[in-house]
Amino acid sequence: MTLSPDGRTEIALTGDGCACCAVDTAADASAPDSAHRHGDDAALVEASFGVSGMTCGNCVAHVTEELAAIDGVEAVAIDLVAGGVSSVTVRSAAPISGAAIAAAVDEAGYRVAER
Repeated sequence: MTLSPDGRTEIALTGDGCACCAVDTAADASAPDSAHRHGDDAALVEASFGVSGMTCGNCVAHVTEELAAIDGVEAVAIDLVAGGVSSVTVRSAAPISGAAIAAAVDEAGYRVAER
């Protein structure tokens, strides 16, 4: 913490967000999904796209929750680029329409973007 010339207290933050919205994604990333446990990865379809506007682990959690709610989605992986365009990969049993993906991302409060 430092005191600025105008009397404000400045607190240095590290990482991709503040402590109040940080989500421990380590447990989620290491937890095997049903496809990994059953060994049928080859049967899954992958769709990758960009999402803009996410800044922290809580943002990632919201987008992941909405995408995971789509029928057939087995796994969601997000490579957060705070304030930029984050890479999102959805693995599903069958192809998911772009409209369904865009609607889920929109429901979470973000938008699909060009990468």
